[in-house]
Amino acid sequence: MTAFRPHRPQVIRAAAATAAALSLSLFLTPAAHASAAAGPSGQVTLPLGDPGLAETRSSRTLAPGVTLTSIVRGTEPASPDQINTTTKGPWAVNVLTIDPRRTDGHLTATYGPDLARTERTTDLVRQSGALVGVNASFFTFTASQQYPGDPVGLGLYGGRLLSEPTTDPAETSFVVDARTDRVLMGKLSWSGAVRNKQSGASLPLEFLNHPPVVPAGCATLPDPTACTAPGDVVRFTPEFAAATPSGAGVEVVLDRRGCVVRTERDRGTELAAGQTSLQATGRETATLLEVAGTGCLTVSSHLTDEDGKRVPVSESLSGVNGRYRLTEGGEIVVPSGSGSFFARNPRTIAGTTKDGKIVLATIDGRLTSSVGTTMNETAAVADALGLRDAVNLDGGGSSTLSVKGDLVNRPSGGTERLVGDALVFLEAPYRG
Repeated sequence: MTAFRPHRPQVIRAAAATAAALSLSLFLTPAAHASAAAGPSGQVTLPLGDPGLAETRSSRTLAPGVTLTSIVRGTEPASPDQINTTTKGPWAVNVLTIDPRRTDGHLTATYGPDLARTERTTDLVRQSGALVGVNASFFTFTASQQYPGDPVGLGLYGGRLLSEPTTDPAETSFVVDARTDRVLMGKLSWSGAVRNKQSGASLPLEFLNHPPVVPAGCATLPDPTACTAPGDVVRFTPEFAAATPSGAGVEVVLDRRGCVVRTERDRGTELAAGQTSLQATGRETATLLEVAGTGCLTVSSHLTDEDGKRVPVSESLSGVNGRYRLTEGGEIVVPSGSGSFFARNPRTIAGTTKDGKIVLATIDGRLTSSVGTTMNETAAVADALGLRDAVNLDGGGSSTLSVKGDLVNRPSGGTERLVGDALVFLEAPYRG
C-alpha cells in the first residue's frame, strides 16, 4: 500500500510534530492485555479471528540480542472470496526483536544508490551489509513517475534530511538514533529557507528533493519569470538522482559554501560533489533569482515536534515515514476509517516495548495462506506483541522482511516489490 504524492494544491509538504523517546517488550503476560488470550505456554496469542484458533510459533536467534519469531494463526487456507471477511484466518506474522542491551549492532535507514530510484528490500539489506531489514516509508511508487522512490514524507538518513514531513495528519515518523538506540515516534513539522548573506533577502523553501509543479499555462512561456501563478521552491542535493528534475522554471546551483556557481533559465542539471541547487517555478522564479543574485546563501532547515521544540538532526539519526500511530503509551490509538487503506492488507509495523526492545514485524496478506489485517486488527496485533508505541509503515505489496538478503515472508504480489527505502539492522557497532 504505497501512497501517491499529491501535487501542491492538495499537500504542501511541511508539517506539525511530536517526538518521544520510547522502548518495549515482545510478549506480555495475559494480565497486561485483556483483549488477547494466553496460549498454553503463557504467551499472549494474537487477537485475530475466532477464539481458540490454533497458533504456532517458532523462534531463531539471528545474532546476540536479535530474534526472529514466526507466528501462524489458523490452519485452513482461506477461500479466495472470503479473504476480507473470514474469521478463521490464517495469518502469518514475522516478528523481529532487537534488544539493544544484548547487541552491539544498530538500526538505521537506507535508500540505495539514490533517493529517486526504487530497490528491492532484499537488495537494500544486501547492499548495506545488514543482517536483517524491512521495507519502510510510503513513496511515490507509480511506474509512470520518473522518480518513483521519492518518499511521501520524512526521509532522514544518517543525519541527512533528504525529504521533509508532509502536512498529512495521518503521517507519523519513526526516528531512531543509531548511537543510543532511542526511538522517536510522532508527527514532525519542518521549515526551511534560503537567505542571501550580503543583502539579507530571504525566501521560504517548500520542499526538499521533490520535483516542483509548473503552474498551468506557464510551461511554454519563453521567459519563466513572466509566470504570475504560485509555484514551488525546492532544494536539491546530489543524493536525489543523477540529475535534478528538468522543465520550465529556473535553477541556481550552489557550491559547498553556498555561493552561486551558475544560474539556469531552465531546470535540470547534474550536480558535482559538494554542490546543491535551488529550483523555482511560477512567480517564485523571479524571487529566487533576486534573492540569489551572484552572492552566497545560507540554508536553514528545522525539524520540530508538536510542542514546537527543535529536534536536533545529528549524523546518527535516521527516520522514515508511516501512516497512523497504532499504539501510544500502551493504548491503541488507531482511528476508525473506511476504504481500502483500512481494510485487510499486508502490513509492516515498527515499534518499541516497555523494556527497551525495538520490534519490526510484517503481516502477510491478500493470500489464501495469510489474509492480512485491517488497521484495527493491525493495532491489536501490535498491542498483543507488547508494543507500547508502534507505527504503521508502508504495507500492501511493499511489506517485506529480509534476512541477509534472503526473502523471509510472502509478498502479496507473488514477487517482491521495489520500494523507496528500508529499515535495516547492522551487526557492527555504530561508528559516527
